[in-house]
Amino acid sequence: MEVAPHMGEILEAKESQMYVYASSGPKRFYCLILSGAEKLPRGMKVVSTGEPIQIPVGEQVLGRVINIFGKTVDGGPEIKFTDQKSIFADSPAYGEVSTQEEIWETGIKILDVFCPLVKGGKMGLFGGAGVGKTLLLSEILHNIVVVGAKDKVSVFAGVGERTREGQELYEELGKRGILAKVALVFGTMGENAAIRYLTALAGVAIAEDFRDRLHKDVLFFIDNVFRFAQAGNELSMIMNTIPSEDGYQATLSSEMAGFHERLTSTSNGVISAVEAIYIPSDDLLDHGVQSIFPYLDSVVTLSRAVYQQGRLPAIDILTSGSSSLATHIVGEKHYQTAVAAQAILKKSEGLERMVNLVGEAELSPENQLLYKRARKIRNYMTQSFFVAEDQTGRKGQFVPVKTAVADVADILGGKYDQVPEDKFLYIGAAHDCLN
Repeated sequence: MEVAPHMGEILEAKESQMYVYASSGPKRFYCLILSGAEKLPRGMKVVSTGEPIQIPVGEQVLGRVINIFGKTVDGGPEIKFTDQKSIFADSPAYGEVSTQEEIWETGIKILDVFCPLVKGGKMGLFGGAGVGKTLLLSEILHNIVVVGAKDKVSVFAGVGERTREGQELYEELGKRGILAKVALVFGTMGENAAIRYLTALAGVAIAEDFRDRLHKDVLFFIDNVFRFAQAGNELSMIMNTIPSEDGYQATLSSEMAGFHERLTSTSNGVISAVEAIYIPSDDLLDHGVQSIFPYLDSVVTLSRAVYQQGRLPAIDILTSGSSSLATHIVGEKHYQTAVAAQAILKKSEGLERMVNLVGEAELSPENQLLYKRARKIRNYMTQSFFVAEDQTGRKGQFVPVKTAVADVADILGGKYDQVPEDKFLYIGAAHDCLN
């Protein structure tokens, strides 16, 4: 190389592409191979393009599935793009960041009541393998785009997940008639670590363009963020860098900061993020998982124990929460109802062991009533999803947040004390249990 390339630049050698990841000396660089590794013999001349990785942006990517090279992977024609953007960018300056206090209505009872998502905020869906993270994320996307945000656009970044899941999501969005409002960029688990790592940044770049150039309000979805951290760890291992805590790369914190701090709202537009986060071995204390928590406004924990009970979405209410659950954002009634419901659920959890040992009949009348109401609240929080209608055979339901809050208040107030608890499973509004 006659001229030293800059970090992030694309290098080419015949049919191979790589990008400059780090420097190892004045004229030596670590380069990550993006394609064509088998066609790189020793001594081959490498040429710098002088350009960073750029991805097509703008309305032409809506309704399409692309990779980080801007190539379509949905079987359709290639995109004739007019605008491109580097996938690398700095986060907005502090003075440009704006805050919102308006809530996205997802139509999912358990989220809207206990873990509301504020516009411009970030929601994390935490769970181990097979507990419904992708299903829940897909339902949130469906409900907000179809019902609550018809003039908004969405960006979906599939990072390190199965090709099958991406195919199912693509087909479901098409069937529901909302594909034209969603841009999808995928780097599946079969791709190399560099592709998976950069796919997350490519998704952010598309969202930023909608916000900054087109002044759109954007819903950003990623499945999943742990695979982004894992891909960075694999790259770190390849380059023999000294690991930090829990075996992760020393740069994990800065990588998470760089990713999340770009997903902010400015005077140009709003970016609201919903992130699926895989928990390895169901260990919430994993350092890769813990590095994500500081950037989230709402934390939703999916529990394997709840999933095994047949309750969907399998959310553990007592380990989930949101900083947006405050009176000045959701209102006094909503706040008081949610707090009272959490309190009764916590108390009933303490009674669970006693019931298992000696039976519900041995509880005091007051505790029996509390225990039954708590079970009715848990059952009421189950819900049939639109995106799972083919699997469950149940029609999907969208429940307005005002209805959900009023129903929980009625259960707490004793309005449904005479109704059996199993009548509350997979209903919409509470009055459906009377049918």
